[in-house]
Amino acid sequence: MKIITINLPEKYLSAIQILNDLGVYPSRSEAIRKALLDFLSSELEMFQSLEDDSFRMLVRSNLENRC
Repeated sequence: MKIITINLPEKYLSAIQILNDLGVYPSRSEAIRKALLDFLSSELEMFQSLEDDSFRMLVRSNLENRC
């Protein structure tokens, strides 16, 4: 895994911290990973069905077509 830095509104961070404090998620990072997985799954239905290499190739192709 890679470490990234994000800026969140205080309200979002407070909500994530409450979920962590209640034991819903073991860490804030895990809550954010789950939220991203849900987002990617709904936005990119093919995300879960693609192999990592196929997904990278699709992203690269999409970026090249934009230029």
